[in-house]
Amino acid sequence: MALIHSFEDDGNWLFKRRGFIPVVLFVMAVPAVYFTDYSAITGSLARSINYLAVILSVAGFAVRAYTIGTTPRGTSGRNTDKQVAEQLNTSGIYSMVRHPLYLGNYLMWIGIVLFTKNFSFTIIVSLLYWIYYERIMFAEERFLEKKFGNVYLEWSKKVPAFIPRISSFRKSEVSFSMKSVLRREYSGVLATVIGFVYVEALMGYFKWQVFHIGEKFLFVLGAAAVAALVLRSLKHYTKVLSEEGRS
Repeated sequence: MALIHSFEDDGNWLFKRRGFIPVVLFVMAVPAVYFTDYSAITGSLARSINYLAVILSVAGFAVRAYTIGTTPRGTSGRNTDKQVAEQLNTSGIYSMVRHPLYLGNYLMWIGIVLFTKNFSFTIIVSLLYWIYYERIMFAEERFLEKKFGNVYLEWSKKVPAFIPRISSFRKSEVSFSMKSVLRREYSGVLATVIGFVYVEALMGYFKWQVFHIGEKFLFVLGAAAVAALVLRSLKHYTKVLSEEGRS
């Protein structure tokens, strides 16, 4: 098998299994927290890392929210079985970066990883993320090239794959829809909050041998869980969040 076809097959195989990544990160976080010397990371340094971790995850959500909120039906979905693209998005965030959802995912997850305050773990996860998603992005781009031909090739020559080029921004041709964000992103936000709470619990256990979660973490977790439950109910049992022409 030619290498190009091998990469494409690998990417499609990994694409179907990308939902397992959070589980792998949860497992990897255990030794990462266990072997971290928190006595050297205290006071203002610890708070600064915490703030940066939260900012990164919020930035990741913002990237995903803008992407989801400005794309029509048939693109940027949560499909897991195969690639889907009824049309090629080239405006809005897609005028700056070719894979904004994967950029958003990385920022959301790396915020949780950085929250462990284990910098080696942060670098390792970043490298593993790139190795994993490079194959997926390759497979997606092969799919888009076959479907849209020269139109896709010309666009891909001008737009970076992963690091946005802010100067090339062009206003989205599709208006922003908060309903799309509320309908499709509640589970991701809840998973991110759970990730932070999980790391906080691990750090407490390995430092003091007790599972302790601060009141602020419990409040945020409770609020995220209630919001997710409400939005899920509205999505599945009502038409409040339904929209014509949106996924």
